[in-house]
Amino acid sequence: MNKKTILHKFLIVLFLFSAHNIFAQSQVRVYPNQQVKVVVPFPVGQTTDIVARSISQEFTEVFGQSFFVEDRGGAAGIIGTELVKNSAPDGYTLLMASSGPLGINPSLYSKLPYDPLNDFAIVGTLVTVPQFLVVRKDFPANNLKELINLVKQNKGKFNYGSGGNGLTNHLTMELFKLSAALDITHVPYKGSAASTTGLLGGEIDMLFESGPAVMPLIKDGKIKAIAVGSQNRSLTLPDIPTIAEAGVPGFKAVAWAAFLAPANTPKSIIDKLNTELKKILSKPAIKERFLLLGAEPFISTPEQAREFIKKEIENWAIAVKASGAKAD
Repeated sequence: MNKKTILHKFLIVLFLFSAHNIFAQSQVRVYPNQQVKVVVPFPVGQTTDIVARSISQEFTEVFGQSFFVEDRGGAAGIIGTELVKNSAPDGYTLLMASSGPLGINPSLYSKLPYDPLNDFAIVGTLVTVPQFLVVRKDFPANNLKELINLVKQNKGKFNYGSGGNGLTNHLTMELFKLSAALDITHVPYKGSAASTTGLLGGEIDMLFESGPAVMPLIKDGKIKAIAVGSQNRSLTLPDIPTIAEAGVPGFKAVAWAAFLAPANTPKSIIDKLNTELKKILSKPAIKERFLLLGAEPFISTPEQAREFIKKEIENWAIAVKASGAKAD
C-alpha cells in the first residue's frame, strides 16, 4: 500500500469522524424541534403524574417546545413502560416512572417485558418519597425500640396493612421485618387509602405510607409516627428519626422516580435533558412544590442514576424474596 493510498484512507476516516461530530453537535442544537411525549405508567393524579406535569411544564418553557404528559396506567406500570421501550430512540418519547416499575417489578415478575437497565437510556433521578412507619394512636409503643421489643415479646400478635401485595409499602415492611427479625402478619388492602382507613379504625396495628397520606393524621394526633424508612430524615417531618438511627442500622427503603428514554437515544440528547433537569430540580419553587407532595428532589447524573437503580433492583429483590410475593 503506497503513501498516497494511506493518506487517502486517513482523510476519509478523518472526514467521517468529523461528520459524525458535526451531526452529534447538530442534534444537541436542534433538539427538540417538535413536541415531546412524556409517558407516565400510572393513572392521572398520582405523585409520579403530578411530578411529571411539573417537570414537563418547566421543559416546555426552557426548550420552547411542548412537553406533554400521557398517562398509560395498567399492569403495575408495565404497559406504559413497555410502550416507551418500544418507541423510537430519538428523544421524542420519554418515560417518567417510579420504583415500582423500575426497582420492584424485575423481581416481582418472572417474565417482565423490559429490562430497566438495558432497555433504557437513563436521564436522571427526580425525587425520593420517604415512607413513614406509623401505628394506631393507642398502640402501646412510642418509638422504634419499644415497637421492636413489643413485637418480639408477642410473636404473631400484631399485624400491618398495605395497599396490596408487591407494592412499595408492603415490601418496605417486609424489609423492616427481615432487618429487625420480626413476626408481623400482612393484611393487604385494595389501595393505600383503604389501608390507612383500616389503621384509623383499629383493624391493623401499623403500616408504611408516604407523607401526604399520613402527615395530616400525624399532626392531628389520629395516628403516631414511629420512624421514616429513608436514609436521611424527611425534610417535611424532620423530627421523626430514621429507622437506621432509631435501632436498625443500615436500613434504607424509599420510593423514588426517575426520567428515562428508549435505549440508544443519542447521548447528546440525554446529557442535554439531564443538564436542564438539574437546573429545574434546584429551583426553590420546584422544591417547595414537591415537598407539599411528600417528594424530595433527588439530583443525579445519568451515570449516578444508573448505579442507583441497579442497587435499588438488588435491594427490592431481597424484599420480594422475603415476602414470597409473585405477580405471575
